Amino acid sequence: MLHKEELNQLSESIRSAESHTSGEIRVCVAKRCKGDPLDAAWKKFRLLKMNTTQRRNGVLIYVSPTDQKAAIVGDKGIHDATRGDFWEDALAEMLSFFRKGLIVEGISKGVGKVGELIKVQFPAMENDVNELGDEVILEE
Repeated sequence: MLHKEELNQLSESIRSAESHTSGEIRVCVAKRCKGDPLDAAWKKFRLLKMNTTQRRNGVLIYVSPTDQKAAIVGDKGIHDATRGDFWEDALAEMLSFFRKGLIVEGISKGVGKVGELIKVQFPAMENDVNELGDEVILEE
């Protein structure tokens, strides 16, 4: 799937995006996604207990580059703060990179777009605590 250097680059993208927000962003890269990526994303979101952040502002970017599938899901606080087409815009941009074989660049772009959105609704707070890890989750 992804090499250590690429995983480190994605973790850095997450840290950079989160540096301006109290929101929490996680990325899950799946080897395969046989079904609906949105269903898979929600399942992973709950499994990772991303719905337990203090401000309900967690976002999961779920991607299966091999299948060129992706989904972005946000907890209640995030979902209520987004416009209807935001997730679709971010997904379309990510998938356009995937079709060119630019997986890491596409995920990084998605992380950046999500970070821009959530910093407006959930700006960084003094003494902000990173509630969820910044490492990329790899799903076999």
